[in-house]
Amino acid sequence: MSEDSEPERNISGGDAGGGQAATFAAGEADTRAEAVVDRLGDIYWQKAYGGRDAFECLVRTILSQNTSDKASQPAHDALMDRYGNGGEEGRGEGDGDDHDLAAALAEADQTRLAETISSAGLYNQKSERIIALAERVREEYGGEAGFDEFVKTEDPDEVRTALLEMNGVGPKTADCVLLFSGGRDGVFPVDTHVHRIARRMGLAPPDADHEGVREHLERDVPAEKCGFGHTAMIQFGRDTCSARKPACLDDPDACPLADRCDRVGVDTTTGEVVDPAEALEAD
Repeated sequence: MSEDSEPERNISGGDAGGGQAATFAAGEADTRAEAVVDRLGDIYWQKAYGGRDAFECLVRTILSQNTSDKASQPAHDALMDRYGNGGEEGRGEGDGDDHDLAAALAEADQTRLAETISSAGLYNQKSERIIALAERVREEYGGEAGFDEFVKTEDPDEVRTALLEMNGVGPKTADCVLLFSGGRDGVFPVDTHVHRIARRMGLAPPDADHEGVREHLERDVPAEKCGFGHTAMIQFGRDTCSARKPACLDDPDACPLADRCDRVGVDTTTGEVVDPAEALEAD
């Protein structure tokens, strides 16, 4: 892995991404999915995750729903500037070491919060959702510290079930909290990039939904490699294997994973690109 393999701004790197550099023993991959993740680890990075504040991670992931990092990151920064420790409305139930972000957001004015996070899109819906989640975290866990302890110490299946019971928290959001806060091995969150690439490459059935893709990847990728597999696959989707114009359309050799890819839904002769499920229906 080259020293400059990680872009400054991406899902994994920079102040927002976190993670710690990690090196995993090289060896013969047991599955094609593991071989793909190993190749991605050589192209981009190998990292371990965990340690981020669980409630802030939940809020950050809610802000990222249905929008890009470019739009959601400023919304997160603005929210923390206003409601985080030291912010003008960040008092919550304490200051300094006693500051509680969940308490501050539970007491937030919805209109003002919506204005604060407006760059993320769907800001009215997201502001209502964040306030409701903050109220629930304060009521059920006593605040962000109790929620953080729950996410990082309890059984992962129990944590995931509890998260999925929260309004507005889907599988990808729950898995991101488990990975980036809880540091749980064996968690491979599936966003639109991962969903597309795994089916396009043939790592999961063409008609698999997000949960189906997650089950295949978590089955076929060693637990300790799932985290960096998730983040590196997202970067690969942005850099090389985009939805409408994957690099292989111009030159198969432009894709470093060409020898591992079934190109489901990609016709390099005609230039046509369809969702893998549509390619399955055509057959």
